[in-house]
Amino acid sequence: MNANSTRRVVVEPGGTGVAAHVGLHALGTFADRLGLGDSLSSCLPWAGPGIPLHDRGKVLVQIALVLAGGGESCLDIEFLRTGDDLFGAVPSDTTVARTFHEITSARRAALVGAVAQVRAEVWRRSQATKGKDPVVLDIDASLVEIHSENKEQAAPTYKGGYGFHPMFCFADATGETLSALLRPGNAGANTVADHISVLDSAITQLPGDVAAGHRAGDGRELVEKAVVVRADSAGCTEDFLKACRERHVGFYVSARSNAQITAAIFDAIGIEEVWLPALAQDGEAKDGAAVAELTSLIEDRKLPEGTRLIVRREPLHPGAQRSLFPSLDYRYWGFYTDQDGDPRDLDVTMRAHAHVEQHICRLKDSGLTRFPFTSFEDNATWLMVVVLAADLVRWFQLLCLPGVWRDAKPKALRWGIFHAPGRLVHSARRRIVRIIENWPTTDVLADAYRRVELIT
Repeated sequence: MNANSTRRVVVEPGGTGVAAHVGLHALGTFADRLGLGDSLSSCLPWAGPGIPLHDRGKVLVQIALVLAGGGESCLDIEFLRTGDDLFGAVPSDTTVARTFHEITSARRAALVGAVAQVRAEVWRRSQATKGKDPVVLDIDASLVEIHSENKEQAAPTYKGGYGFHPMFCFADATGETLSALLRPGNAGANTVADHISVLDSAITQLPGDVAAGHRAGDGRELVEKAVVVRADSAGCTEDFLKACRERHVGFYVSARSNAQITAAIFDAIGIEEVWLPALAQDGEAKDGAAVAELTSLIEDRKLPEGTRLIVRREPLHPGAQRSLFPSLDYRYWGFYTDQDGDPRDLDVTMRAHAHVEQHICRLKDSGLTRFPFTSFEDNATWLMVVVLAADLVRWFQLLCLPGVWRDAKPKALRWGIFHAPGRLVHSARRRIVRIIENWPTTDVLADAYRRVELIT
């Protein structure tokens, strides 16, 4: 019986004819087909003498590939430089850093606009955004720990840590990060201006027919597609809800505990006919949980007209979060919304706001936890590229990958797709990559290449 996990080999340098990161090449080819590099390049005109060796749009796409592959710093670009047969001329880490330093806030805004044009093409091709259902946006913030005092605007956080407190807005149907705002660590969770800023930025990322009627100042007659935003209790502020109404954007926001809500729940206790069986995400009844609409039991003039209060109760369990109402039997949780429909269905929609946790985890697994620069502006650009990398992967999953791979997490994609090895063969002036025999996802990767070729 052999308990060894490996075979004995002799290791020598100088290997040739091997292609690493074949799946990252597929991702880069996909980006090229979408014209992502060209779109970014148009926003980064060269101001120096002569012609730069590395196009700046290409540099941003290649560092996005590095982040998609698990890289965490500019230095990790070196792992692409060994694959010039697949990736061509790859810049040094110094050139990558210099590119970040060259991007001002104005250029960053232009780059974000260029990404919006590519996103519109992806949405046109994707079935995830079709249909008559509203486009649902999710706003949330997350703390990022920084272990250095040399980062501009890094500050103590409300949880006793130190770092940044970025805020995001995601598209629920696709998992894309439509907007990201880098903020100091001591930025407030319920800052109205930041919520409005990320909402407006997210709306500008939507295709024109979806965004119509939802920009600040647009008339309701321009609305072609309903847009709804969800947020936790940090978004439960008078001015943010007013801003949503001005943009003709529907809302779901978690309710904060107050005397009116406490009284409403107290009045509803024992009146079982007002409590309807809660539904799970699959539409089946959820044991022990119930939902009630308590709109008639509250009166808050600060809420927009037509706002409804929906409260959910479920049996207490170990580790349950803070409740709206003190009880030894149930945990109570509620939200405000201006949407029509059955309270149970609205509850299902609001609870799906939890998807933001998955989106943020994906960003943190793709470079969000490392802000490599001292300058706040450079780190804001780093955040933009982290978001670009994550969105590029989501686009690739939606348009080029089948089945379970459409929602696979970064770790699974790296093990199965992005770092697939192959043998490089030159024949008849062509570069041929043969994926290693018996690789588990050979068919998935080959099919992805075929789908990329169909993009015109």
